Amino acid sequence: MAKELNEDTGFKVSIKTLAGIGVALATIIGMWFTLQADIAEAKALPLPPDPEITRMEFDMKDQLVRQTIMSTQEDVTELKEDLDRIEAKIDKLK
Repeated sequence: MAKELNEDTGFKVSIKTLAGIGVALATIIGMWFTLQADIAEAKALPLPPDPEITRMEFDMKDQLVRQTIMSTQEDVTELKEDLDRIEAKIDKLK
């Protein structure tokens, strides 16, 4: 049988529970105001300038990409040679 709730119904809450709820509420409120302050500060900051890519930086990155492609091409050639050797060994076993 369920108890009915009315004006005379009471419940018990320990002081530890009330203190815990108070600390949790204070923490959440503090975090909210800190977040709002950080957002306001971020809005006030100037926008970063557009990045400028120098010719030297472009050339260095281009050279790096080309070296990577050549290295990959050499690796593929080596793998093809290995594959040919493996296929030859398999053919000998048959």
